[in-house]
Amino acid sequence: MQTMIITYFGKQFFKIQQGETVLSFNPVSKSSKSSINAHFGADIALITTNHPDYNGIEQLSHGERIPFVITGPGDYEIKEIFIKGVLGDALIAGKKYINTIYSLSVDDISIVFLGALGVLADSEISKEAREAMNNPDLLFIPIGGNGLLDAKSAAKLASSLEPSIIIPMDFDDSSLKAFLKETGEEKAEVVDKLTLKAKDLEGKEGEVVVLKKI
Repeated sequence: MQTMIITYFGKQFFKIQQGETVLSFNPVSKSSKSSINAHFGADIALITTNHPDYNGIEQLSHGERIPFVITGPGDYEIKEIFIKGVLGDALIAGKKYINTIYSLSVDDISIVFLGALGVLADSEISKEAREAMNNPDLLFIPIGGNGLLDAKSAAKLASSLEPSIIIPMDFDDSSLKAFLKETGEEKAEVVDKLTLKAKDLEGKEGEVVVLKKI
């Protein structure tokens, strides 16, 4: 059982490394106005939403490492990792987008990544999506509002999914403070990187871990 290392670059851009395998979620494109810039080689790239803040696949090739790219709903198996993508909606700057919710398991650690899930979509999450999302070890959830889940709706949804660890994303200082208050986790751990093994999740229920942006 290898150690999982999770790194956060801002927005919804994450790198998850498990042994030699590198996964990335929602890399920020060079055409994004966010000024986030990170570039590394990944084996698997998961894109939830076709928007410059989340679709920078060009940032994930390095040398001979070119990612297998997943951009929508379906069932996938790459490097013995099973990935399920379920259809959802996003609302960004008043415009509707397709948003794919991903659930996967990496070395006995189950992950749900909600992507650019919006407040409007909260009550509309399909039965299929809820079944795919239930009781994950790690829940990546947007909390910043502006069309995405806000602090209150994110806290409510996170509670209903009963994850072991909640990792907020797409936030600023005020939305993070509001989310921590809503979840009663004002003293949540703030870390540069999250390093864990499956056994580290034992006994954890809805614990919020805040990752610093690199």
